[in-house]
Amino acid sequence: MGSLALQVERSIMQARWVFPPAQDQMVQQMMDRLGLPEVVARLLATRGVPFEGVETYLNPKLSRDFPDPFRLAGMAEFSEYLAEAIIQKRKIAAFCDFDVDGSTSAAVLKKFFRHLGVDIQLYIPDRMTEGYGPNSKALAELKAQGVEIVLMADCGTTAFDVIAQGREMGLDICVFDHHEQGEFLPEASHIINPKRQDDTSGYDMLAAVGVTFLACVAVNAALRNRGYYADQGIEEPPLKSWLDVVALGTVCDMVPLTGPNRLLVRAGFAQMAKQENIGLKALCEVGQVKSLPSPDDAGFILGPRINAGSRVHQAD
Repeated sequence: MGSLALQVERSIMQARWVFPPAQDQMVQQMMDRLGLPEVVARLLATRGVPFEGVETYLNPKLSRDFPDPFRLAGMAEFSEYLAEAIIQKRKIAAFCDFDVDGSTSAAVLKKFFRHLGVDIQLYIPDRMTEGYGPNSKALAELKAQGVEIVLMADCGTTAFDVIAQGREMGLDICVFDHHEQGEFLPEASHIINPKRQDDTSGYDMLAAVGVTFLACVAVNAALRNRGYYADQGIEEPPLKSWLDVVALGTVCDMVPLTGPNRLLVRAGFAQMAKQENIGLKALCEVGQVKSLPSPDDAGFILGPRINAGSRVHQAD
């Protein structure tokens, strides 16, 4: 093809635009069959988006593209374990990081368990005195309060010593994380992390809140299969209505907007536009977000205000 897709040779700073090599045949096919402008077709091709994946990439839909949580390594076993723990009324706590990813993970867990009628205790460490990640003092406090199961979100993958100490206390520790693992994993009861070396889900772009949300989807399915909702006389939780929180955490953690993240963010901001979440609505008002919230608003107005909580006082 050889044409200059951007119609300019240099940027405003006089840097020369150089497109990565793309298959001209693929570009032409996208233009002819999908009606895409050349610049869009060339960008898609150079990003490695296959022809059959263009629609999902540009226009992801919940009904068609929702990620399967059971593709994540260990999710099937974990979902059955936690469903049984809920039915047995075991006491559960969540230990979540203090940044936006951790805070939104905490919000998703709180919403999920509240709908089930389960009183889950949240523990968000103090940024100044406790720092990042779990610590044995916090676990000891939770144990003293009768907690049996600790769900760790946005941390835990490399917390070998603390998790070992927690197990010695008699705690079951389950990890929802997205950070890189080392050579080994800690001996937690369950670890859901798409960056596990044995994970083949292809969901390694997820933020912790995305992993946490998919864990809730999986546990919801396990509870449904066990007849929990019929027995309790309650409706299933409105999981899709919480995607606004998932989108906020995903954008603010600056993970790649590829794979399932594109769907979670697109659907999440559509949900955020409904302004049904009173907390996010209040943040928008304080931040003077006068139009419908955008990813820019999330990254530069809403997210920093959530992060500020742990810097000036407490994240929770």
